[in-house]
Formats: sequence, structure tokens, C-alpha cells
Amino acid sequence: MTIKIAVLGAGRWGVHLVRNFLENPQARLVAVVDPNPERLAALRSRYQFDESVLLATDWAQVRELPELDAVAIVTPASSHYTLIADALQQGYHVLAEKPLTLYPAESLELCRLAEQQHRQLVVDHTYLFHPAVIGGKAVIQKGILGDLRYGYATRTHLGPVRPDVDAMWDLAIHDIAIFNTWLGETPIKVQATGNVWLQSGLADLVWVTLTYPSGFQAYIHLCWFNPDKQRRLGVVGSQGTLIFDELSTESPLTIQHGSLEQSGNRFTPMNQSHEVVNVEPGEPLKRVCEHFLDCVSQNTTSTVSSGWVGAHLVQILRALTESLEQGGVPVTVPQPFKF
Repeated sequence: MTIKIAVLGAGRWGVHLVRNFLENPQARLVAVVDPNPERLAALRSRYQFDESVLLATDWAQVRELPELDAVAIVTPASSHYTLIADALQQGYHVLAEKPLTLYPAESLELCRLAEQQHRQLVVDHTYLFHPAVIGGKAVIQKGILGDLRYGYATRTHLGPVRPDVDAMWDLAIHDIAIFNTWLGETPIKVQATGNVWLQSGLADLVWVTLTYPSGFQAYIHLCWFNPDKQRRLGVVGSQGTLIFDELSTESPLTIQHGSLEQSGNRFTPMNQSHEVVNVEPGEPLKRVCEHFLDCVSQNTTSTVSSGWVGAHLVQILRALTESLEQGGVPVTVPQPFKF
């Protein structure tokens, strides 16, 4: 079964989706939509599109194509709700860039609409398909780290700065998704504080605290105004620390083994060693596209990154926003709409 797909948005991330769908034999790219004609011309030149690929500056030019099966929506988050709702109502399956929407009620409505239409809604939480994240989950499930103590993450770089959401909405969703997956639970309480320098009302630096039902806490440092680029996440246990360092291309997933042994009132480091965890090679976004196409061809709900998963991440981010706006007070996260 060949799935005919349109990509809405040909910006920094959209071009990677275009490339992956072009390379996937299960898909046929039939249209690309972007308001910038120069981007479309650059895509045509880069990939030598023939006339069967419609290049359009508006969704209205594409939404009623008779051969269309699915759409990938890679547009500003503020436009997601309207575009996704219309695509689902037209009978198309949807792959949506994160975050699903900016409001939990809108996300819930889209999930219910997808079910009513018997169409698949998958959210591109790319890290959930990263080989190192999948491998890290297996490490934790085996109990290698012992009793889990706490987690930490740093995600900093110098841009890109988004005009539609703050650094927390742009960046935190990755680390929250990883922690949720590794722990097998979702936070019940959150806190956030931040600083604004560049754009009024949009925090450039945010410090996040997540508290899970088990008592595990994770601390996240987020900034898009820091030349010290880091993408590093760790989970600390009584027997060692699991580290996912995305910028370490040769060994992105490692374990620092070690524990403390008490003798009287002294604690001595023991069993210290460094282990590289082997992970399968592969582009995470390629796996996202393959997963979406499989969900469409079988018309089955994603077990990794469904609309429901995306909707709960929006719930968490909205609770964090509430905390941020109140100067860091703890905010209770609502129960997930659905697992």
C-alpha cells in the first residue's frame, strides 16, 4: 500500500520530513505547502520534483486533493489546532510536529476527533524513537542502576529562537518525554522559574522541576540564549548513573557505575567503572516516518507517540506555564486524558 502524503511547512524541520518521505518506498509525496515561494523553489531545485508534486502556498490549494491519504503538519504551534482539525475532518491521517497544540482542551478535542473519524493522529516526539532513548529504557527496566534517586537534563544552545512559544515549550517537551518513557510514569507536580531577555513574555531561560508519583524528581535547565550547546540527560540510581549525551556521536548512551559503602560515619566510593551501552544506528526521524506510515497502513493507534501522549505532554507544559507565571509555585498536573 502506497500512502500519498502532503507536508505542510517547509522550514528547518519540514525539509527533513520531505526528505524522509521521498526516500520511503511506502510513501508518495504529492504536495508541499509553505507560504514562502522561495522555500518551495529551493525544494524543487534540491529534489528535482516532477510536476506530480504540487507546490502550494496555502493549505486550501491542497486540502481537497482526491488522492491524498495523510498530512504531516510542521507549522508554528499556534496553527496546529486549526490545521489538524481540518485535516482530520477531511478524512486524512495526521503526523503533527510537537507540541500537539498549546492548550489541553484543544489537544483532547483533536484526539477525540481522530477516533471519531477512524484516523490516526501521531505526534512527532522524535526522541521517543531515538535508539539511545530506547536503549536507556531497557537499562532502567533491568534494574542496573539500583534504586532510582533523581534525574537531571540540560538543553542549551544559541538559537533558534521561536516567536510563537518560549524556550520551555520549545525545548522541555523532549526531556519530559524521555523521563516519562524511562520511568514509566508521568509527573504529578511541576515547578518552573525563568528569565526573559529577548522577546516580551517569552522566557529565554527556564529551570524546571518534575515530581513523579514514586517520589523521583527531575531537574531540567533550558536556554536558547547560551553558546554552550548541551543536550545531556541523566538518571541517577544507587548503583550508577545512566547518561544520554546526544552530542557524543560515538557513545551517546553510557553508564557510570558506582556506589557508596558506609563504614561508621564515612562513605567510600565503590565499584566505579564506565560502560558504553551499544545502541543500534539509525536516524530517529526516519523511524518516526516509518512508524507513522505503519500506523496509517494498519489504521492502528500508535503505541509510542499517539495524540493522547502528545495531549498529556501539553497538560504538563500548561501546568509548568502556570507555575512560571506565578514565580515558581508548585502546580499539580491533571491526570492524563487517556493512556
